Amino acid sequence: MLLMLNIHYSHANEIVKPDFLVTAPTVLITPYRDGFGNWCSRLEAPAGRIRISTSAIVRSTGIKDLVAPMARQHPIWELPEETLVYLLGSRYCETDLLADFAWRQFGTTPLGWHRVQAICDFVHSHIRFDYMQARPTRTAKEAFNERVGVCRDFAHLGIALCRCLNIPARYCTGYLGDVGMSPPFGEMDFAGWFEAFLGGQWYTFDPRNNIPRIGRILIARGRDAVDVAISTTFGPNSLSSFKVICEEVSRPD
Repeated sequence: MLLMLNIHYSHANEIVKPDFLVTAPTVLITPYRDGFGNWCSRLEAPAGRIRISTSAIVRSTGIKDLVAPMARQHPIWELPEETLVYLLGSRYCETDLLADFAWRQFGTTPLGWHRVQAICDFVHSHIRFDYMQARPTRTAKEAFNERVGVCRDFAHLGIALCRCLNIPARYCTGYLGDVGMSPPFGEMDFAGWFEAFLGGQWYTFDPRNNIPRIGRILIARGRDAVDVAISTTFGPNSLSSFKVICEEVSRPD
């Protein structure tokens, strides 16, 4: 099994209680970094049931996602080489199937931040969130056609439309609790959003929620959900159950 459950290294200075991976029964876990810089774990699961868990405490800044309306869009020839891969189509983001629509729908919107926000506004209103309709094989084009999905589907469609318009966009997975939000709270799960490269840096966009949020904790980044799967298994298996808890706690002494 390949696991991607550890908090991203960019949060290292905020970690109060480290998120050590624990298995039952105990097995050898080999850590490594993938090609995107994400912390990963590799293990051989024995026959039978295995339980995998981790927990951490992170000191959040309490600051909402940054909003930068003046962030400009770079012409392709000006983009850093490491961003170019995030212009290409990928497993869940079929730019070739969405390019015509993207240019018709957004080709006259202002370049830069406002164009990405227009994409997020569209995706937010176009797709209906339904946790019971989650499907691991749903692509951006399928989410566009079916108009239903979960946060990863919102993110994939937003990413694909950005890439169609020559804006580098990458998929992010992590924790997003209900800090600063009013009840009722939804069922907890891992969260999916994306980052777009504008004005010389990466900015967070979240078409599922479509408002700046507090306490977003990154686990991994990649081209799409393929690169940041929480678990990748080799051989027949079945997921018995899983639980994600992300909540605000009192500051440790």
